Amino acid sequence: MKWLVKEGDEVKEDQTIVQIETDKAVVDIPSPKSGAILKINFKEGETVKVGETLVVIGDKGEKLSKISEVKREKPAVKKLEREKIEILEAKHSDHMVGEQQTKKVLAAPVIRKLASDRGIDLLSIKGSGEQGRIIKKDLDQFARRKDFQAKEGIPQQTIQVKRKYDEYGYIERIPLKGIRRTIAENMIKSLENSAQVTAMEDIAVSKLWRIRDYERKNLEKQNIKLTFLPFIIKAAIAALKENPLLNSSIEGDEIIVKKYFNIGVAVETEVGLMVPVIKKAEDKNIIQIAKEISELAEKARTRKIDLMDLQGSTFTITNYGSVGGTYGTPIINPGEAAILGLGRIFERVVSINGRFKVVKILPVSLTFDHRILDGAQAARFLESLKMFLEDPDHLLLELK
Repeated sequence: MKWLVKEGDEVKEDQTIVQIETDKAVVDIPSPKSGAILKINFKEGETVKVGETLVVIGDKGEKLSKISEVKREKPAVKKLEREKIEILEAKHSDHMVGEQQTKKVLAAPVIRKLASDRGIDLLSIKGSGEQGRIIKKDLDQFARRKDFQAKEGIPQQTIQVKRKYDEYGYIERIPLKGIRRTIAENMIKSLENSAQVTAMEDIAVSKLWRIRDYERKNLEKQNIKLTFLPFIIKAAIAALKENPLLNSSIEGDEIIVKKYFNIGVAVETEVGLMVPVIKKAEDKNIIQIAKEISELAEKARTRKIDLMDLQGSTFTITNYGSVGGTYGTPIINPGEAAILGLGRIFERVVSINGRFKVVKILPVSLTFDHRILDGAQAARFLESLKMFLEDPDHLLLELK
């Protein structure tokens, strides 16, 4: 996303040199050593694959006449370890940029000599030998392919023109990448690997509304923002304890029921929804949950959230009512059994003992995996949730 240094700059070990957008957050990458920035291989906005050489660091004044390659044992972005730097001699290294600089050539000396005699760049060949080693068969196939392309007049590289308009008018192209791409992949994965059904319910929350208003004024003096969400989280946990299959997942031919309650909370950001996780929420009171929601939401919106804070959820709550929605059919987070959608609270006139009364209604939508539980169990969960929210006196104990 952003380079914090430029070529020629001197850096110290552990100094942040670049910000990388992963599929979930923005991560600061520190320098693995002290030295000078000899070459930056990727521009801001470009996509870098795990294992590719992002930047070359050497001694000040050192000439970049060799290819530096980072050797990784396994892909990782969470932890930056000291990597072993391998130097590969290359005749045409001055002309090699971008992705080619990141490739490691495994080839015997006789194969290198043969490729040089034929004018073949080994960096353009994918080896079929052990561990990707280039063998003579690979050289022969590459040569035959080049000859065929030359005879047929097939260009080796084609330029794709992306027009800024279609037959009706001008258009804008937005790259599907980063968090937006991850959301798209997760949603398709979720729908392809579960049988999702949505049940809806209306919950009278007039009493909860009054409690929340009263406590909110007290907590504002402590700079604590109290929304309905902490109350709903505690009520959902109580309902999950009574209906444990909604706090589970499927692994192979087993249903794994979680005995802990990590509640994911969907947060809208400029780049799409992120789901910070309140870990072991059953052990936290409403004030603690309120504080944690505010802190995690702010980190998510500023893209400074830790990757671990986005993992490990067992049940997710999404509050689309905050922007005006009423009912919905939220899609389950992959690896979970259900997701609870919260709509906008509205008023409804009801008749109680022959008298009309205005009641505040919270519409909720529960999407569940029908492979794990049936509609009756989902209905029992909603009834439990309704009971806890409509008579929330016991939740007051969670405020202290």
